[in-house]
Amino acid sequence: MWYFYKKKKMKSFNVVGKSEIGNPIATFEFEKSLGILYSKTYNNIDDAKNSPIVQKLFYLPFVKSVTLNNTSIQIERFNILEWEEVINEVSDQIENYLNSDGIIFNVEPTESKTPISIYAESTPNPSVMKFVANKKLVENNIEYKNIDDAKGASLVIELFNLPYVKEVFISENYISITKFDVTEWDIVILEIRELLTRGLKEKKELNSSFKITSSKIKPKKYNLTEIEKKIISILDEYIQPAVASDGGSIIFDSYIPEKQNVNVILQGACSGCPSSTLTLKNGIENMLKEMMPGQVETVNAING
Repeated sequence: MWYFYKKKKMKSFNVVGKSEIGNPIATFEFEKSLGILYSKTYNNIDDAKNSPIVQKLFYLPFVKSVTLNNTSIQIERFNILEWEEVINEVSDQIENYLNSDGIIFNVEPTESKTPISIYAESTPNPSVMKFVANKKLVENNIEYKNIDDAKGASLVIELFNLPYVKEVFISENYISITKFDVTEWDIVILEIRELLTRGLKEKKELNSSFKITSSKIKPKKYNLTEIEKKIISILDEYIQPAVASDGGSIIFDSYIPEKQNVNVILQGACSGCPSSTLTLKNGIENMLKEMMPGQVETVNAING
């Protein structure tokens, strides 16, 4: 195990860089506080638009992600070099920036004083409850099947630490939670609401760069045919809003022209729902057959 250190004297910030051989993450520690109340991870320079120090670090070509803590900065590197080669230079750069009174966060416009509120809403799936927020949560739908998917999403990890939480699905302004059959919803709803309200107030992360999907993104194929584009358009315009109101989402997966078969992926409350087969056949399938006669015969969910 090797560590590399860089110290300087007579400075407000004395930065010490540490990294274990083979570990892509290096930690740059300092005793003086940055005044940060919670950790914040940035996965690219666009994420860091409110933090000049992080943007400066992303100009280094080997930087993959940056996490700001109150008394340290963690940097994850790409595998194009070893920390041994650059850790002293990075320590110097951080130390010089901090000691020159460099800006950690830009001053943002004052946010609305409307308090964050969460209310619970039942879904057709008895195992899933929809928790709706009075603010926008994410840009794209995100589905977490387990705690490993949630790396970097601190609030989602807290949800998975509840023994009854099985899966988490997040859409624009709500979170659908699937539970194990070890408890009833009326016993745990208040606990989840309080956890989500507190986490959102503290701006804990809901996003993980490892697990992001959108109804407008086709997972397996990007050169879409005209028929596939029309199917996606119908799903997004006519079906997705109704599915979202029930705490779920539907994603186009594939189209098999020989069988005139459409495969879709169900997420959130729709995944594993007892009524999902009925919805597919009587709702989605009938609509596609009516709007695309002679082109669609069947619709199947590949995950339910």
